[in-house]
Amino acid sequence: MNKQQKKYKKVALAYSGGLDTSIIIPWLKENYDCEVIAVCGNVGQGKELDGLYEKAIATGASEAYIEDLTEEFVTDFIYPTMQAGAEYENRYLLGTSFARPIIAKRLVEIAQKEGCDAICHGATGKGNDQVRFELTVKALAPDLDILAPWRIWDIKSREEEIEYAEARNISIPVTKENNYSMDGNIWHLSHEGSDLENPWNEPKNEMLLIVTPPEEAPDKPCYFELEFEKGVPVAIDGQKLGPVDIITKLNALGAANGVGIDDIVENRLVGMKSRGVYENPGGRILYTAHAALETLTLDKGTMHYKALVSHEYADLVYNSMWFSPLREALAAFVADTQKTVTGTVRMKLYKGNCVTAGLKSPYSLYLEEFATFGEDEVYDHFDANGFINLYGLPLKVRAMALKGKKV
Repeated sequence: MNKQQKKYKKVALAYSGGLDTSIIIPWLKENYDCEVIAVCGNVGQGKELDGLYEKAIATGASEAYIEDLTEEFVTDFIYPTMQAGAEYENRYLLGTSFARPIIAKRLVEIAQKEGCDAICHGATGKGNDQVRFELTVKALAPDLDILAPWRIWDIKSREEEIEYAEARNISIPVTKENNYSMDGNIWHLSHEGSDLENPWNEPKNEMLLIVTPPEEAPDKPCYFELEFEKGVPVAIDGQKLGPVDIITKLNALGAANGVGIDDIVENRLVGMKSRGVYENPGGRILYTAHAALETLTLDKGTMHYKALVSHEYADLVYNSMWFSPLREALAAFVADTQKTVTGTVRMKLYKGNCVTAGLKSPYSLYLEEFATFGEDEVYDHFDANGFINLYGLPLKVRAMALKGKKV
């Protein structure tokens, strides 16, 4: 018996109230004659959650959970990834990638609590999110069946989804004219689809919902100080802030100054390229400041090896392997490197630019008396002779051996 024919008593749906999941509730009831438990993970979507419980129930869900996961999202998912310096393909700050595992984790917990025999998600068959949801379920609850309507139903486009919703009087947050696919949380807002599908099209300023277009940002640079303790941001301009508040404050500072707009063509896990525009103001500030502080506090060997780990870590997060043994092992390595990443970074924001304007740390490995170009008493220039002779010996020996020979 295939999944289309199998019947379920109760299904837990990863619910956002967006176009896809708004029509999935009636679709599940019509096709599986089952109870639907709607589960929304609050990872900082803000006003998107207003009236969501009532909407889920009105659409046919027998119960709805609106779970506040924001602080856990910041401390257990955002911070470890930021500390790793993980940017997928050196650009993408993984805002959707690490939001899916925490939502799917809570979805599994509620499905088990409610006695569900399956979970369901609204990710498309072309995207990465289907893999992120399903690998989390496989890692945490391999006994649960998984339903993915986009791989089953006859609906082929967002336009057809809109028509399906309108035929059932379901309120949806998009129209055929305003048809971007967006995903938002405390870390970012992504935009895909519509005119962005042609990479020649410049993103429209009116599309931006968080960040001020750089050309409209203030003409005066914005300075502030960001403090870290063991790789974790803890204060802005001397004011201690909790995890959620500090990301919120950095978002506001970055957005006001045009920081954090990334227009990216990325390689999806499923094999195709996609184009997206990401608004990531606080994230860009945090990554820039943290990386700069590490240049002061990490030794050369650790810093260079950590760059290799960063690349692998980003691929694992993007490719749905958050709950894999390798990601967890790399996270343990990264956590150990953060013991001395304590200090203050002075940031300068100006019309989309985000740079550091000063660094200090009690664990600084930078010693001015060694680095100075002026006179010093700690470095004997004559010592460089022996170092260069030994360091360059392999090159010299090879040249001598090949002298007069053709290779």
